[in-house]
Amino acid sequence: MKLSAFKFELPQDRIAKYPAENRDESRLMVLHRDTGEIEHKVFKDIVEYFDEGDVMVNNDTKVFPARLYGQKEKTGAQIEVFLLRELNQEMHLWDVLVDPARKIRVGNKLYFGEGELVAEVIDNTTSRGRTIRFLFDGSDEEFYKTIDTLGETPLPRVIPRETEPEDRERFQTIYAKHVGAVAAPVAGLHFTMQVLKRLEIKGIDVTPITLHIGLGTFRPVDVEDLTKHKMDSENYTIGEKTANLVNRALDEKKRVCSIGTTSMRALESSVSAGGRLKPNSAWTDKFIFPPYEFKICNALVTNFHLPESTLLMQAAAFGGYENIMNAYQVAIKEKYRFFSYGDAMLII
Repeated sequence: MKLSAFKFELPQDRIAKYPAENRDESRLMVLHRDTGEIEHKVFKDIVEYFDEGDVMVNNDTKVFPARLYGQKEKTGAQIEVFLLRELNQEMHLWDVLVDPARKIRVGNKLYFGEGELVAEVIDNTTSRGRTIRFLFDGSDEEFYKTIDTLGETPLPRVIPRETEPEDRERFQTIYAKHVGAVAAPVAGLHFTMQVLKRLEIKGIDVTPITLHIGLGTFRPVDVEDLTKHKMDSENYTIGEKTANLVNRALDEKKRVCSIGTTSMRALESSVSAGGRLKPNSAWTDKFIFPPYEFKICNALVTNFHLPESTLLMQAAAFGGYENIMNAYQVAIKEKYRFFSYGDAMLII
C-alpha cells in the first residue's frame, strides 16, 4: 500500500490534551473485523468481550524522564537533550537527539541543573543525533536518580501543551516495571486495578512482554512506497510464562489480545515455524502494514492514531483497511479523542 492511502483530515481539537479523569472511563470503540460493525462503549466495558481462558498481553516497559534541558558551556545557550538509549552503562554513553542541533558539536560540554550533571559530545550520528558521555563520579543508582530528578516526562510534541507534574504518573501504565521507554505503550494507559481484578475473576490471563519504545515509533514515514520505510530497532523480551499462556490459548482456540501495537510487534517478531510464540530477548525493526497475516493475535486494543503514522498502518493491517478508515471517520464525527491521551479501540 501507499503512504497516501493513510491520509485523512484530523481536526486539531481531536488530539487529547489531557487524559480522561479516570483511566478506565475513556471511551472505547469496539470494531468487529468480520462485519465492520461498530459499538460505542466505555473502557471498563472491555471485560464483557473476553471469557475464561482468553489471554491479554500487555507491555510492562516503564517510561523514564528522557527530556533534559541544559546549557552549553561558555555561551550558556539553552539546549534540549532527548535521551534515546543507553549505549554503555559503565561509561554513561547515550544516544541522544539535541535541539538546536546546529549549535552542538563534538567536544562541546553541556551542563544540566546546577551542574549536578555534565555531558560531553563525542560523536555526530545524524543531523540531530549525537552520542554523549555523562561525566559522573557516583554510583549507577545515583546517576539514574539524578536523571530522574532533572529529566522531564517525554510527552510527545504533538500534544499541544507543556508537560505538567501530573504527567509523571499519567504517562505511565499502572503495571510499568522495566525502565527503558521514551514513550508510553498508550493502549495500556486505560487499565486500572479494578479492571485487572475483574479480568482475573473472570479467568482471563493478563501477562506481560517488555518492548522499550523509542522515538522511531513516531518517526514520520517520508516515502510513498511503504516497503521502503525502515523502522528503528527496539529491544524486547518475551518470557517463558507468557509464551506458554499464549500458546495454550492458541491451542484451545481462545482469544489472544495484544494490548497495544508495541506488544503486537514483539509477539509477531517471535513466531516459531509452527506458528507458535517463542520466548525471546532480541531487537525488532518489524514494520507491519497491509496486507499482513497475523500469526499470534486475534484481538487488539489500541488508541486512535495520527494520519500517515506507522501505528495507524498496523491497526489497518489487523482490522482491515476499509474497516479502520471508516471507523476513524466515525470517531472524528463522534468526537472520540485521539493520540497518546485519547480514547481506545478494541478490534475483535
